[in-house]
Amino acid sequence: MTDLPGSILFACDRNTIRSPMAEAIMKHLVGHRVYVDSAGVQLNGEEPDGFAIAAMREIGLDISRHHPKSFDDLGDDSVDLIVTFTPQAQHRAMEFTRTIACDVEYWPTMHPADVTGSREERLQAYRDLRDMLFDRIRTRFPSPERHA
Repeated sequence: MTDLPGSILFACDRNTIRSPMAEAIMKHLVGHRVYVDSAGVQLNGEEPDGFAIAAMREIGLDISRHHPKSFDDLGDDSVDLIVTFTPQAQHRAMEFTRTIACDVEYWPTMHPADVTGSREERLQAYRDLRDMLFDRIRTRFPSPERHA
């Protein structure tokens, strides 16, 4: 499965850490060749997580202007692939795709906000997530230029 889908939705619980990080990484890697978005299962008036913003800035990607949204906020259900990071997002994606032709992949992913400790230890958990997402996305969606 190396072909790029026309559109990808990354989904997690609140659309404040994992899915916006994955969205930014995917956009960075594929540019405008693929439509990329992200959503969460539920929203509580949250903004992007400060540690997520800091970890992404370290690699030159800015998610500070990301506005969390839910599946219900999506204006269009024409998506080719949904990648989910949590059981709740997987369940919601399966409901969302009952009436549309769309692939769903589940990538179980740790929640870095669950890590406790010093600021540096907590930030390292976000870095680890960022690096894991970067590697997983790059492996799952290899760039045609790398095969030349």
